[in-house]
Amino acid sequence: MKKNFTTAILFTLVTTVLLGLVYPAVVTALAQIFFRNQANGQLISKGGELIGSRIIAQPFTGPQYFHPRPSAAGANGYDASSSSGSNLGPTTRKLVDRVKGDVASLQTDSPGQTVPIDMVTRSG
Repeated sequence: MKKNFTTAILFTLVTTVLLGLVYPAVVTALAQIFFRNQANGQLISKGGELIGSRIIAQPFTGPQYFHPRPSAAGANGYDASSSSGSNLGPTTRKLVDRVKGDVASLQTDSPGQTVPIDMVTRSG
C-alpha cells in the first residue's frame, strides 16, 4: 500500500512538472523564436505608441467586411476601460431607438436581408 501511494505521488509530481511547467515553457519559447509577431498578439504601434492589434477589435465598416456583434464598451465599441453592460432594459426608449438605427444601417448594407437579432444586441 505504501509503495502504491509513493508511486502515485511521484507520478503526480513528475507529470505536473513535465506537463505544467516544461511543456508550456518549451511551446512558449518555440513560439517566441519562430512566430514572435503572432505569439505577441500582432500588436500595432504608431509613433512608438501601442495603438492596438491586427486581430482584435478592428472597426471595419462596409458590406464586404464581417460585421461583429456590437459592444457596449465605449463610443466605438472598442474601449476596454468601459467594458460593461449598458443596463438598458427592453422597454427603454434609448435602447429601442438604437436597435432601430442599427437595423436600418445593416439593411442599407444588405438590402432585402433579414437582420439577425445578435447583430443589433450588444454584448456586455
